[in-house]
Amino acid sequence: MNRPDSAPRGSGASRDHDVVISGASLAGCAAAILLARRGVRVALLERRSDPEAYKALCTHSLTACAHPVLRELGLVTALEKAGAVPNKARWHTRWGWIEPWGAASDAELPIGYNVRRSTLDPLIRSLAAETPGVDLLLGHRVTGLLREGGGAASRVVGVRASAADGERELRARLVVGADGKDSAVAKFAGVPVREHRNGRFGYLAHYRNLPLRDGISHAWFLEPDMAYAFPNDDGVTVLAVLPDKKHLPAFRADLEGSFLAFVRALPEAPDVDAAERVTKITGTVDYPLHSRRPTAPGLALVGDAALTGDPLWGVGCGWALQSAQWLTRAVAPAVAGRADLDKALLVYARDHGKRLRGHQFLAADFAVSRPFNPLERLMFSAAARDTAVAQHMHRFASRLIGPARFLSPAALAKASVVNLRHRRAGAGV
Repeated sequence: MNRPDSAPRGSGASRDHDVVISGASLAGCAAAILLARRGVRVALLERRSDPEAYKALCTHSLTACAHPVLRELGLVTALEKAGAVPNKARWHTRWGWIEPWGAASDAELPIGYNVRRSTLDPLIRSLAAETPGVDLLLGHRVTGLLREGGGAASRVVGVRASAADGERELRARLVVGADGKDSAVAKFAGVPVREHRNGRFGYLAHYRNLPLRDGISHAWFLEPDMAYAFPNDDGVTVLAVLPDKKHLPAFRADLEGSFLAFVRALPEAPDVDAAERVTKITGTVDYPLHSRRPTAPGLALVGDAALTGDPLWGVGCGWALQSAQWLTRAVAPAVAGRADLDKALLVYARDHGKRLRGHQFLAADFAVSRPFNPLERLMFSAAARDTAVAQHMHRFASRLIGPARFLSPAALAKASVVNLRHRRAGAGV
């Protein structure tokens, strides 16, 4: 068992590890665990000294795409014991509610979990600390990168880190940036970032005793405003609003009043006045989407460091875990010295782009805060009228299928038939 350690072994330059990971949150811990289980020696650095530290500004939801990673990590049972809630959901649109659940076939739909980061982060960090081959170094902040070669031949070969007892250099075959959307590792490496404007801002708060119909998650597509309510562990519900930025002056003038007024006006709004708010109302007024190339010589980026999605979709935690798994499968033999690392990083970069580039393109387009476009109107209206289309939408929203399959000719034809039947029934569109 490797305990969290704020005092690293030795001093100066060392090659005690195959991989150095900066950031002991979801992506970093998952990568450390999965790599170490494959015989890789990992130094897992975390700038915060508290092993119970967690990310507060989050959707607190793991989409179904993350379930295979949770299963490989061995966290499913632990999450369920900790009270994680299966994240079934219903979505309000101008055509009514999209209801993927309740049909005889809904048992076939994969699910993820809603779980607060105050529960999830310490759980996965503890698992990393207990994994043989992982040295969890708390209170260590990366202050620079070590390089060899010059010009086009330059590659990252380690990090400089500061801790309470001074500076240290750690050398490794691979450095992994798992340090969030404003990744210091990416900046030190000179990896450019592509930024996509977000036309919405967001605030959230946690409530106790906030009943939701059927006890499942709710989301409101108000075109362009958004809101969601996710029931979480310990009877706490995360309630978030993501309005168009035209509402920002009112929120700045009266945050609590504006937040409550927005929630009360939602269709079939949860009774926020009868519930107990157990946290402050927190949020951000500017949260652009970031995209970076996920590799450079001797370097890989995972989680938000590689790609930061729009928080309204709640996909960040799932993608963090998935990218850690993709990286591990691509590079584990190479960082253990049994294969070519540059070729392995190329595999990871291609896999990452193939799986997430299309999702990010659509998310960035929707993030400008606009009404639904014609294709979205077709799919959302049909999903509100037909369970099979609703379940198809669940698979896409959970990132179990990509945009090409979501908007395949067969899917568009099915949605068109559903809407045509609706018109012929005399209900109108």
